[in-house]
Amino acid sequence: MKESCGKESGLGKQTLFDSNRDLFERLCAEDNLLEAFLAVKRNRGAAGMDGVTIQDFEARLHDELAKLANELRNWQYKPKPAKRVEIPKEDGSMRKLGIPCVRDRVMQACLKTILEEIFEPVFSNSSYGFRPGRRQQDAIHEAQKLVQEGREWVVDIDLAQFFDTMSQDRLIHRLSLKVPDKRILRLVGIILRSGVDIDGECHSTTEGSTQGSPISPLLSNVVLDELDKELEARGLKFVRWADDANIFVKSEEAAKRVLVSVTKFIESKLKLKVNQTKSKAAKSSEVKFLGLTIKNGEVVIARKSMRKAMTKVSELVRTNSPVPVQKTLERVNLWYQGWANYFKMTQYPMQLQVIEAHVRRRLRARIVRQLKRRKFLCRRLESRGVKRKTAQAQAYSAKGPWKLSSGAMNNAYKVDWFINTMGQKVFSNRSLSHWYPVKKRIFV
Repeated sequence: MKESCGKESGLGKQTLFDSNRDLFERLCAEDNLLEAFLAVKRNRGAAGMDGVTIQDFEARLHDELAKLANELRNWQYKPKPAKRVEIPKEDGSMRKLGIPCVRDRVMQACLKTILEEIFEPVFSNSSYGFRPGRRQQDAIHEAQKLVQEGREWVVDIDLAQFFDTMSQDRLIHRLSLKVPDKRILRLVGIILRSGVDIDGECHSTTEGSTQGSPISPLLSNVVLDELDKELEARGLKFVRWADDANIFVKSEEAAKRVLVSVTKFIESKLKLKVNQTKSKAAKSSEVKFLGLTIKNGEVVIARKSMRKAMTKVSELVRTNSPVPVQKTLERVNLWYQGWANYFKMTQYPMQLQVIEAHVRRRLRARIVRQLKRRKFLCRRLESRGVKRKTAQAQAYSAKGPWKLSSGAMNNAYKVDWFINTMGQKVFSNRSLSHWYPVKKRIFV
């Protein structure tokens, strides 16, 4: 549904007073808004629909914060629609994200800090997503602990388009149970209904919360805390990261029973939709959680995550690219260091070594292509210590660049060459030995 952007979306001029007035006053304080801006700056991010970047906002920071605080105090604040962007998901569908304007992100970041102080103490210990001091690694370790205790069957609940479909009325109701200042509740409602900008046209948002805004993760936890409390009341052990929840039980029968009953609760009570095709009751080794799997009580990188990484390597290291090897390695390292820093949780370091080896082989194949003529390849192999007979047999064979990238090329361009000559320390198998004892090779 299309509507005029910002029409009747401001706070108006009515001032509501509550017995607990400090929440809204804290939101309007310029010092708190400054702290919120610094948080927005750290998170970086693109400009919203107004085209104002973080740098533009910072250039006139004092005036912008004073204006924002004044608009809030006088009930004249009008959030602009969030700029809609879509990114592809693994299943081929699109994830809808929204980029609010910088000034709206600052206000939301400040509001998020205030609400976190109220809700963090009451959130479940089994909820990990987007909470201060809690990481994905913590959620994985808790899941591993539950499996090691004998709860090997997992009820994997997948919510369909959660951020787009959650009830705004239920969210406001959940907030009202803990937030005494009605002005804060009204402001949250205005944020939720501020709309999205799609190709210059404003579309209303009567349900859901804009995924990508600073306050959206906290609001999602407020909604799903009702699910957490229900699971705790039933005595179930679970780990939840945002809308990804895994419940751990000891038998297949219990898993199937819990899947049916929890699905019924979510759809009838929370008014959310469970994705029946993705939700399942299965052994922990068959369930992917945050890119990893618990196999025999140990953490391993999931199949899909490994395939995705191999595809990423193929995109970054094209064997027929004219880009210098050094430049390619720099690009790969930017991705790989972040990827490996997270997935080093695997207790099978060979999985990371497989990715590293694939990078090196693709680079060796590129070197073969760049040499072009077989006699040049033969000379290069000899110059790098390969025996003449072996170099000639490899270079003048009928093999293509990919097959030639192993064997003699592997001996000519060893791991040490990538470390010493190219200065890339990340591609060292030895660098993995301090994480976990090397176990058998596993491809999952």
